[in-house]
Amino acid sequence: MLQLESMVEKLKTTFYNSVDFVAREISFPADQYAILCYYSSMVNAKDVQNIVNVLKVQTTFNEKDWDATTASKKESYSLEKLVEYVCQGYTVLLLLNSQQMIRFTMPNLLHRSPDEPTNEAILRGAHEGFVEDIDVNLGLIRKRMRVPDLIVKKVTVGTENKAEVYYFYLARFANQNNLADLERKLEKMKEKANGLYASGQLNDFIEDSPYSPFPQIMNTERPDRIFANLTEGKIVLMTDYSPTAFVAPVTLFSFYQSPDDFNSRVIVGSFYRMVRVVSFLTAVYLPAFYIAIVSFHYEVLPIELSKKLKLDISEIPFNPLVEALIVEIIIELIREASIRLPKSLVQTIGIVGGLVVGDVIVSAGLVSNMVVIVVALTAISSYVVPSVELNTSVRVLRFPFMFAASLFGFFGIVIGLLLLNIHLCNLNSLKSPYFFPLVPFTPNRMGQILFRGKHTKSNAQPSSFDPEGKRI
Repeated sequence: MLQLESMVEKLKTTFYNSVDFVAREISFPADQYAILCYYSSMVNAKDVQNIVNVLKVQTTFNEKDWDATTASKKESYSLEKLVEYVCQGYTVLLLLNSQQMIRFTMPNLLHRSPDEPTNEAILRGAHEGFVEDIDVNLGLIRKRMRVPDLIVKKVTVGTENKAEVYYFYLARFANQNNLADLERKLEKMKEKANGLYASGQLNDFIEDSPYSPFPQIMNTERPDRIFANLTEGKIVLMTDYSPTAFVAPVTLFSFYQSPDDFNSRVIVGSFYRMVRVVSFLTAVYLPAFYIAIVSFHYEVLPIELSKKLKLDISEIPFNPLVEALIVEIIIELIREASIRLPKSLVQTIGIVGGLVVGDVIVSAGLVSNMVVIVVALTAISSYVVPSVELNTSVRVLRFPFMFAASLFGFFGIVIGLLLLNIHLCNLNSLKSPYFFPLVPFTPNRMGQILFRGKHTKSNAQPSSFDPEGKRI
């Protein structure tokens, strides 16, 4: 018994005497002394007691495999392994006589219900999203994808705070080059990452160009989007603590597709997809065009509009760039405040910032009416993007074009456009071309950018992912 008590004290010391750590002595027939270890905050105590009762009954009847249950695994005792299992939410039964331990899989980790993600709302289709539990998330995917070749693999990353990264794909569609590149990057992450405390860490390790303003991995919390991307031959990553799923490889135009495109009629879905693509051009270039016209190129406007615009800005004390920056910064401040404030105050800050402040700065002569219209159209266009990460990138991109337009007019915009296209042409996502189907140019895929095809039509896989694959 002395050895039993000293071992209990050793375990409690190992777990820093945490109030929710339980190390309890239990005894079996035939002098099988044991210690039960678990975190009470991560395990249901009633389930633990039930499994202990089952083991006691099996030892009473001298069962040969008394320690075998559907939720247990027996192995040699290791303090390091015991600590790892308990921290992951397992219950461990330490057998002192045989120096072995039995791990029971019965975590009781809390998670919310799979409600629709607030940042990916749709009009038609499924209204459920991922949660902070990998088993629930995998269940939501397998509920839709009832095929045996959906392969799920797990990698443990982190040298100190270990976390599990799951990646899954369809064996018949996934490109082996993309898969090999992903596994190589995950191995690198295992060596360099101390822990996985934010899902954004995956971006830095997996993206080919982490300093690019364009995201090369798509984030989503919708199971239906994951289903669609898996059938396109893409690979999905998830962590065991976040509802966010990462999809790769992707193209720039993947971010402009929404589940509503495929749930709506062909013409309607195609129309709104074209609207989103046009909104990208408006969000990036409209403020730059305004600055270039007002600063250098009045002659491109009709005479009546040119006179009215000159009269409107004649009393403004700032040049067009500063004028546009004032309104842009106000818009960004309103957006950031709307995210951080409680929902009950979001409408208030929108009214105060959008109407009151906007009207006051125009009445005070700090900015013109035209620049308010331009910036408002730009903000609306940037929010049309269904992807939050690309939405942020688009808002950042317009500032370099504004500075280029203020220095060189249309020539500066053209130079910026050239540099942007060069960057997009050289960008990759898991070694697949990011600007597909423009680069490499694939004429028979160009229509997919603007049009949603009929579901009755057979859709071959994009050549950048699986040239010979077919949709299921």
